Amino acid sequence: MPTVLISGANRGLGFEFARQYASDGWRVIATSRSLDRAGALRNLGAGVTVYKLDVADLAAVSALGRALAGESIDLLIANAGIAGPRGMTAEAIDEAGWAETFRVNAMAPLALAGAFKAQVTRSGERKMVAITSRLGSIGANSDGGMYAYRSSKAALNAAWRSFALDHPEIVAALLHPGWVRTDMGGAGAPLGVGDSIAGMRRVIAGLGRAESGGFFGYDGAPIPW
Repeated sequence: MPTVLISGANRGLGFEFARQYASDGWRVIATSRSLDRAGALRNLGAGVTVYKLDVADLAAVSALGRALAGESIDLLIANAGIAGPRGMTAEAIDEAGWAETFRVNAMAPLALAGAFKAQVTRSGERKMVAITSRLGSIGANSDGGMYAYRSSKAALNAAWRSFALDHPEIVAALLHPGWVRTDMGGAGAPLGVGDSIAGMRRVIAGLGRAESGGFFGYDGAPIPW
């Protein structure tokens, strides 16, 4: 039975990843910042185990890695993320909000990869995926704005690609889920959560050495850096 670890799995994209993988017989290790909000995760079945984790607490990320040191994890999905201060401008910088966005969106995924590198390396699949955004693409930025979120995802892209190059024993890729109807994406987004996750799962299943370090959409199309 393959095993997947998913951060930020109590809602949105993370929850749907957990639901779909659990439905397909995977063993799911799910993390949630609050266990009080993880009831739906527990209801997915006996194959789902939930751990409390605030990914912004990098010491807690390392501690969870040590607690699960004996696991074999086929797929790690660094999903947890925040939008950050949406209205920040060059004239009004939200220093604390920007720093927190970087911590959650860029630093935490790399810390998660480091904490679980051994567990993934010993598995059959040896895959790690970070959920990023097309908004982190410098080449595709044609409308500006969203300084905190864009820069944090661009930083994630750079860090994750470096991790992939430094660890050729692991297939590590970046995925853009599309504009999805979630709390972050809003009700007007054109893509349903189920369709986004199904698409990303197809991409993940097809990842090999040639795709490691790449940046792809939920449909598998490459995205410019």
